[in-house]
Amino acid sequence: MELLKNKIRQEGKVLSEEVLKVDSFLNHQIDPLLMQEIGKEFVKRFSDQNITRIITIESSGIAPATMAGMILGVPVVFARKRKSLTLTDHLYSAKVYSFTKKESNDISVSKDFISNEDTVLLIDDFLANGQAALGLIDIAKQAGATIAGVGIVIEKCFQPGGDLIRKEGVRLESLAELQSLKNGQVQFVGEENNG
Repeated sequence: MELLKNKIRQEGKVLSEEVLKVDSFLNHQIDPLLMQEIGKEFVKRFSDQNITRIITIESSGIAPATMAGMILGVPVVFARKRKSLTLTDHLYSAKVYSFTKKESNDISVSKDFISNEDTVLLIDDFLANGQAALGLIDIAKQAGATIAGVGIVIEKCFQPGGDLIRKEGVRLESLAELQSLKNGQVQFVGEENNG
């Protein structure tokens, strides 16, 4: 998705060989026009599926998931990372380790919002080590839902997440695939290294 790649080139900040900061348009401040195009692209890529629900994790996956849900006309459910007074039981849960935050969270979705009659599209902002996506896959499987696939805004292909998702037999569609962040440069899959 060239629009997304250009935004990453213009506004992304390489903090290390493993960390790309995109908080100016994706996971702190949100560019709604870009999110709308991302939603359209996910809908296009999964148009062969009969998606009834989109599932993501709070909070950075909510914007792209909501745009795709709006275009499809289906509900968007986000897995919560923390329990609340109103979300205490009747849950599907999975444990997810965040390498960025160096902490484990139990993510939860109410059993009221996903069932074995659903075909779900799982969407998240980044795919690196795959733990968040695997947690969403686990929750969908607990519910007996059909998994249409996993849609990722930015995949770090130099980390193991993509391979882990494919080993689960789940379709993976990433809109921007990073080959490397070495030498402070963003290199996409299929591009020559300019650094």
